[in-house]
Amino acid sequence: MNTSSGDRAFVGPIPQVYEQYLVPLIFEPYARDLADRVASLAPTAVLEIAAGTGVVTRQLAVKLPAAASVVSTDLNQAMLDHALTVGTKRAVTWKQADAMNLPFPDGAFDVVVCQFGVMFFPDKAKAFAEANRVLRPGGAFLFNVWDRIEESEFADCINQAMARQFPNNPSQFMVRVPHGYYDRAAIVQALLEAGFADPILFETVAMQSRGESPRSVAIAFCQGTPLRNELEGRGATILDKATDVAAAAIQKRFGDGQVSGKIQAHVVCATKKA
Repeated sequence: MNTSSGDRAFVGPIPQVYEQYLVPLIFEPYARDLADRVASLAPTAVLEIAAGTGVVTRQLAVKLPAAASVVSTDLNQAMLDHALTVGTKRAVTWKQADAMNLPFPDGAFDVVVCQFGVMFFPDKAKAFAEANRVLRPGGAFLFNVWDRIEESEFADCINQAMARQFPNNPSQFMVRVPHGYYDRAAIVQALLEAGFADPILFETVAMQSRGESPRSVAIAFCQGTPLRNELEGRGATILDKATDVAAAAIQKRFGDGQVSGKIQAHVVCATKKA
């Protein structure tokens, strides 16, 4: 599965909408889970890749001791800039970096962590090999990926609404990218080929996603992800119309006021050979 540059462009107003709407909706629960897993390994040096606006970074800054260094990176400088405006409880290092070409020496970190980012890497094998390279022997690569879209109810509902809205040219972003890399066998094989030790640990974790309203959910997905780029490319008024359609679909399925839906992801842990 390849991604286009538009699929990876978190620019313009996307970072702010992403942080305001999408982070509390789907990312915060898994960020706490992932940071707890990192903390349980008692690392002294952690690298985060595809950090986005820093939801995991903020958790790491709270849950790791001050002596543990945290370096958070993302390909999109606009996302890092927004992360800086939100800030962290203690000092961390922010750096623009490509996960497929990390600017760090071999064996520099105890843990490499990535939340819902590997799906966006154009060359996953290269990114996995880079994570392996910068880890110390015995170090851990921890990441999560969304399960198939049918297991995440809000995303599935909005994807179906977009398919009805554009029957002759349906949007494929949600299925192609965020929910496009969930096959356990494929993930395990790619990590083994990158040099990680067997076995690869794989855990499926279901949670509840809670939105303030159907419209807040629609804004999160339609305007706070690169789906926005695709919609805006269809016409000047399409983004607002698509958001309205998505909000109506969420309301019809989940009701008015605060809404709740299932989300599901896989958490993967790969260990560098000693």
